[in-house]
Amino acid sequence: MNETAPVDMRILAHWSDDPAESPITLDARIDPGTNRIAGKWTVFGAVSAGAPQCRPFALDASGLMDFGAGRDERERFWRTDIRLGAIAVGAAFKVTWPGGDVGGYVIEKVARLGSKG
Repeated sequence: MNETAPVDMRILAHWSDDPAESPITLDARIDPGTNRIAGKWTVFGAVSAGAPQCRPFALDASGLMDFGAGRDERERFWRTDIRLGAIAVGAAFKVTWPGGDVGGYVIEKVARLGSKG
């Protein structure tokens, strides 16, 4: 990106252990100077978007993924460090699931929202 203003992007990532299991889609504003998620506001995404088991979430500034009040409290919250690193194809981040298990994710696609690319 060679822009100066933040750019709204869609981020697609897969779980390293099983790329077909629980892919993450996230729409976020990216700072082109750092390639990191800009600002501290809540952004939105989904696990398994487009699948019958789609689970939308809100990601807050601290990295807490909240799947909503309708979820069982034991499954409602995940944690990620995606806000700490650059958003780029091939970049890795971690997700901590309820119970403390940690999984590695890899960004496979970053595209400007509204583009066909």
